[in-house]
Amino acid sequence: MRCTPPVLLILLVIYGFLSPPPLHAQNPVGLPPIQQQAKGFHLEQNSPNPVDGETWIPFSLDETLFENGETRLVTLQVFNLLNQVVAVPKAPDHPRGRNVPILSLPYTEPGRKLGYWDGRDSAGRRAPSGVYYCLLTVNGQTDMKKIIVVNSRRKSRIPIPWFGSKGRSE
Repeated sequence: MRCTPPVLLILLVIYGFLSPPPLHAQNPVGLPPIQQQAKGFHLEQNSPNPVDGETWIPFSLDETLFENGETRLVTLQVFNLLNQVVAVPKAPDHPRGRNVPILSLPYTEPGRKLGYWDGRDSAGRRAPSGVYYCLLTVNGQTDMKKIIVVNSRRKSRIPIPWFGSKGRSE
C-alpha cells in the first residue's frame, strides 16, 4: 500500500491535472487571437467540394483594403501536395474582361469575388484525383483552403465481355 501515493501522483501528472496550461506559439500569452478580418480578405471554401470537373472559388475583399483608394493585386493559385502550381483560376467577370487569370490581377473595389477553375492543369489536362490547395495572396499575405478532386470513373477503352444470361447457350 505504500506505493499507492506515488502512482496516483504520476497518473495525475500524466492526465494533466497537475500540469500547467499548454502554450502555443501562434497565440502568445496576453495577446488576443489573430482575427481573419485583420488581413482585410478571406478565402471561402470552394463549391462544390469534392470537385468533379469544375469549381467556383469565392473570396471577399474587405473595405479596409481600399480605405486609401489604392488598387490591390490579387493572386489565386491551385497547388498540389508537392507545392507545384497546377493552375491559376480565372475571374469570370472582371473590369479587364471575362475569364482573366487571377495572377496579380488588380481589384479596386471591395466585395465578394469569384474565381473559376475548370479542373484542368496549366497544360489543359484534367487534374488527377487528389488533394490540392488553393492559395489567395493579397498584399503579400495569404489565405489557404483545401480542395479535393475526385474524377468520376471513366468507361474502359478495353471491351469487357458480359457474362450474363445473354450469349449463353443452354
